[in-house]
Amino acid sequence: MPTLDVNVHQVLDTLEHHRVDYVVIGGFAAELHNVAIPPTRGIDVTPSASPDNLTRLAAALADINARFRVADGPGEGIEIPGGITADWLASMVTVTFWTDAGPLDVALRPDGTGGYDDLNESVTTIPFEGRDVPVASLADVIRSKEAAGREKDLRVLPALRAHLRRQSRE
Repeated sequence: MPTLDVNVHQVLDTLEHHRVDYVVIGGFAAELHNVAIPPTRGIDVTPSASPDNLTRLAAALADINARFRVADGPGEGIEIPGGITADWLASMVTVTFWTDAGPLDVALRPDGTGGYDDLNESVTTIPFEGRDVPVASLADVIRSKEAAGREKDLRVLPALRAHLRRQSRE
């Protein structure tokens, strides 16, 4: 743990520095819950969609030189004309970035969820190398991966469910 292709500390430090309200989701959330799955290759977050928070997120993304990541596109990503703004972020459901810290996905409304407010209802804070990280509950990670239905999500669902069952028994 954790991820293979991202400087987790740089991403989390930048979000914290800009006071971004967010919840870690996806594979990195599962890793923070200590689920035995293959390491993820990036970090996925769901930010609060408030205009002020999206403004802070846009500034954080600028600090780590976020560029739009596209399949079969240039490895360093594509600059967004006009830059990343709060309004641009608000128009997105999910956007994938390549940053100086590595891959970062921002999902305003992850599959199977109502977004930040929904996930924040059962968020858990998990210590990670000297910092407290807001992480989606394991049940919410499962709910989102089930709804997404991608092959990579379906492969890890048995491990996620088994871990949740163990947690429930403890």
